[in-house]
Amino acid sequence: MDGSTQPNETRYLVVCNGEEQYSIWPAGRPLPNGWRSAGPYGTKTECLHHIDQVWTDLRPLSARH
Repeated sequence: MDGSTQPNETRYLVVCNGEEQYSIWPAGRPLPNGWRSAGPYGTKTECLHHIDQVWTDLRPLSARH
């Protein structure tokens, strides 16, 4: 994080489900069933950038086996 976020800017958490599909979720809200924390906490842009780096195969885990 570069410190340039606005004070009221929503913060997000990178989350992942059992099929290794990634998403972002508003920080501070309970995670939906089946999802876990899987990356950084930050701005929407920062979290989406992280997802772009780690989620290179968009097929669900079950389709990769």
